[in-house]
This record gives sequence, structure tokens and C-alpha cells, in this order.
Amino acid sequence: MSGAGTARQFWITGPGLGEIVATGLAPRQGGEALVRALYSGISRGTEGLVFRGEVPESQYRTMRAPFQEGELPGPVKYGYSSVGVVQEAPEGSGSGLLGRRVFCLYPHQDIYTAPAGALIVLPDDLPPERAVLAANMETAVNAVWDGGASVGDRVVVIGAGVVGLLTAWLCQGIPGVRVTVVDPDAAKGAAARQLGLELVEQPPAGVEADVVFHASGNPEGLRAALEAAGVEARVVELSWYGDRSVTLPLGEGFHSRRLTLRSSQVGRVPPGRAPRWTTRRRLALALELLRDARLDALVTGESPFDELPEVMARLSRDGTGVLCHRVRYPS
Repeated sequence: MSGAGTARQFWITGPGLGEIVATGLAPRQGGEALVRALYSGISRGTEGLVFRGEVPESQYRTMRAPFQEGELPGPVKYGYSSVGVVQEAPEGSGSGLLGRRVFCLYPHQDIYTAPAGALIVLPDDLPPERAVLAANMETAVNAVWDGGASVGDRVVVIGAGVVGLLTAWLCQGIPGVRVTVVDPDAAKGAAARQLGLELVEQPPAGVEADVVFHASGNPEGLRAALEAAGVEARVVELSWYGDRSVTLPLGEGFHSRRLTLRSSQVGRVPPGRAPRWTTRRRLALALELLRDARLDALVTGESPFDELPEVMARLSRDGTGVLCHRVRYPS
């Protein structure tokens, strides 16, 4: 672990390039806690786009991470899935954080200061190793809200990445719902089975789904999602394409079946819940939902922090069989 006055940070220095740099840690301000990182998670979809320099200029402000330093396209310190232990806590209401394990939407860094209000204490029975999935679970919760899946629905999820599998797992918990997960990468089948989900290579013929979630990151998957949707069904788009254009067959049966295509993005709580739900409440719910040990199947790799530049480069090129990759920090 670095000394209290020095932090080691992962920076994206250019398209496909990253490095770990040491920098002085600013003194802790009033209301801030000092956190030593235990683990962080790589959000391969979004972080991959940022790492490759594929975020369109129009989205630089929208895609800004909560504790980002630098500006897109880079150099930039980017990330939002850090789990650590509080080494110093602010006086007053924040003093109860001392020694607690917490989640923070913070980039990959070994020690950092953050406002006490930005830290969510982990449930006592949630291992910190699994808590790196919190940001993904929060995205999945938002997706289910946006999709409006209900009792007895036929749900199809296209794309068996972490968010897709979490979305399918949440939907499966609704009474009477039948869920099919579609992904051509058979290597993800083991994780799907661990969660009690059915994984197939193609959507079942004539499925006529009530709700379809698309999370493959591939335009072909979105076309398949439109085909799998039944009359008056809702297709929820979870993939983000960065600066790529997507062509869709919005002729054919799109209008006659009166389909709804809607985006889902975790930056906003859906309007119907916004009067009652804050993003902090939603994140706390995500951590509670992660208490199920079966979700460990979604972590398919781990490496030390020092190897992160090479790991990010590799994962951004080829993610076959990869779900969540966890980063481990020195104790």
C-alpha cells in the first residue's frame, strides 16, 4: 500500500494505452473519508470504449464519471466500481464509517479521499470481492424498471455480459416470468447455468416476447431483439455504441407490431420512480441484491493492480468468455 500522502492511479493516456502513475494525495477535507481500495471492477463495455478512444465528443460531458480526473478522450482517470475500507472518517455523523467496508463510484486507485456521502457501507454478509458488481447491478435494476417486466411475461435478454445476465436474473425472480438469454459465446453458459438461466445461441423462433432487453453491444443483436418482440412489446436498449452508427430495419414489422424501442441509461432514475428514489437509494438496493452467493459466477478473472494497463489493453481487444474482471490491490 502506498503511504497516506501518495496514491497510485490508473490513467488512460491515449487510445489503447494506459499506465499507473504515483501522485500526491491531497489532504482530507472536512466531511471526507480516506479509503484504502481492496478491489475494483472493470466495466468492460463502457471502459473499453473510453480506453479505445471511441466516445463521441458530443458525449464527453454525459459520460463523465463521478470522480473522473482529466478530460475525454484523454489523458483521463476513469472508472466507477471501487470497494475499500475506510482508514480515516470525518467527525460527527460520518465517524461511524471508520473501519467499515464501502463501495464508491471511484476510478481505479489504491487509496483516495471521497465525501462520506459518496460511500455506501456494504451489508455485513456481502463479501467485498462480490461488491465490485454493484455498478452493474444498479444498471440492471434500472433496466428492469425501464422495461416494466411483470408477472407472467415472456422475457428475452440478448447479450450475456454482466449487465445482461444480471437483468435476466432479476426478471427471473418475478413470479411466472420465463426468461431466455441469447448469446453466441458458449463460454458464458456456465455462468448462466449457475444463475439458473437458459442460454441459447439464437432467439427461439416465434418467441413473441413481452419485453426484450438488448445488451450485446452489437447492432446485429439489436436487430434480433426487434425480431423477438411480440405485438406492442417493448425493446429496451442497454448497449452503448460510442461513436459507431447503427442501422436498423424499422420498416418490415416494426410499425405493424407497434413496437416501442427505448433506451435505458443508469444516469437517470426512471420518471415514475424519481419522486421517491435517489441514485443513492438505488445503489444501496444493488448492494443488497448482491448478497446472493450465486452471483460470484459473474467474476471470471482477477489480476493485481500493477497489471491493469496490460489487462485493460487485452480486454478491450478481445472479451470472449469474459464477464467481470476484478482488480486486486495490495494489502
